[in-house]
Amino acid sequence: MGPNNKTWVKEFILLGLSSDWNTQVSLFALFLVTYLMTVMGNFLIILLIRLDSRLHTPMYFFLTNLSLVDVSYATSIVPQMLVHFLKEHKVIPYVSCAAQLFFSLGLGGIEFVLLAVMAYDRYVAVCDPLRYSVIMHRALCTRLTVISWVSGSTNSLMQTVITFQLPMCTNKYIDHISCEILAVVRLACVDTSSNEVAIMVSSIILLMTPFCLVLLSYIRIISTILTIQSTEGKKKAFHTCASHLTVVALCYGTTIFTYIQPHSGPSVLQEKLISLFYAILMPMLNPMIYSLRNKEVKGAWQKLLGKFSGVTLKLPT
Repeated sequence: MGPNNKTWVKEFILLGLSSDWNTQVSLFALFLVTYLMTVMGNFLIILLIRLDSRLHTPMYFFLTNLSLVDVSYATSIVPQMLVHFLKEHKVIPYVSCAAQLFFSLGLGGIEFVLLAVMAYDRYVAVCDPLRYSVIMHRALCTRLTVISWVSGSTNSLMQTVITFQLPMCTNKYIDHISCEILAVVRLACVDTSSNEVAIMVSSIILLMTPFCLVLLSYIRIISTILTIQSTEGKKKAFHTCASHLTVVALCYGTTIFTYIQPHSGPSVLQEKLISLFYAILMPMLNPMIYSLRNKEVKGAWQKLLGKFSGVTLKLPT
């Protein structure tokens, strides 16, 4: 195809999940409730951590950032998807599509690095508890958090610029729920092998490197737990890491499946379901997994609710 035939589209049309009106209305109601629960759950956790001084620790500092990332990630995708459920023509402007790709890809990258940072925090807590407060001081926690945000944002900026330099010709139908990078790259009317290599390389750097750090941390953590003599001590050490390990398994597993091998990756339907998992379910589940079964958080809720009610409350264990 000659250069004169390579035109730039001004807008895209998202095909979404279904073209049936009744199905779309049902999905709108379901995802609206889920999104509101996500926003409320994460902001309540952030508020609780801010109000209770007992939660002013590195673990909850990182959890605050994770909650901010989850809410932001969901907001970068779900409101636009809800609007499209009620529209016949699911149009998204070119600039809005680029912005959505940048924010969703960037926030996803930030979360992966944050999970590695939190794994290091758990490693220090279990393997070197006596020096925990000395090692995980405020300045280090701040630097690690800044590294998470900068690395994820930088990778996203590069990927977004590379992707939207591709000529789309007359292709404007994105078979996805959002402007996801693989779905957008497929629209290009030129060879995209270099883009797919760039996606794989960035995935290895921003996904596999943190994953390896998480893996190394947990190898050391498990080794330390096995040396603990008392059963109660082992349970306490495992409980310290159980929530984080659950989120790591859910978060890294599906993303590795999606991005490491673009050519032999999942089908379009699987990509949509994976995106829904990250945009809808993970942001809603994270505060529950991390905090709602945590004794410190339950104690903080008890203290906060007791202030408003004027009585001492006993939350179920």
